[in-house]
Amino acid sequence: MKQADIAALVKRFIQYKLTLAFAESCTAGLLPSGLIEAQGASSVLLGSIVTYHPIAKRKLLGVSQQTLDVYTAESQQVTNEMVMGLHKKLGADVCVAVTGLCAAGGSETDEKPAGTLFFTFLYQNRAEEHRQEFEGSCQSVRQQAVDFVYTKLNELLDRFPPDQNKLTD
Repeated sequence: MKQADIAALVKRFIQYKLTLAFAESCTAGLLPSGLIEAQGASSVLLGSIVTYHPIAKRKLLGVSQQTLDVYTAESQQVTNEMVMGLHKKLGADVCVAVTGLCAAGGSETDEKPAGTLFFTFLYQNRAEEHRQEFEGSCQSVRQQAVDFVYTKLNELLDRFPPDQNKLTD
């Protein structure tokens, strides 16, 4: 996503008086790094918690060991627990979590190939889950994930009435 588009996204968050936070695994800090270049980002972005390793997911976000054991660290179930832990810690109006496989290894299977990422967007006590498969190098997959998140955030704000301060149905 172009910097001008990111700046417009930040302006929309400011317009609607919304805060934003990220819980990241495979993107490893890329989500907020794109936003901080935009004017006003400090009034929108509460923070990002990078939990690359399962230990960090457990200790920092409260992901249960049972969920990790049953579903693996790269799963929608873990992403859901990550976003709930993030919301509990930071309380942002919009919370986003991402985890997945940028490269071969880990919990890769035929049903979950390298490039499979899981996202959960939490707002107004609602969670939206997304599973996406991206292709390319690890760097390319990470950048595609960032662009996906920014696009989905814009779509979320499209459902937001311009005369109100919080998201609605």
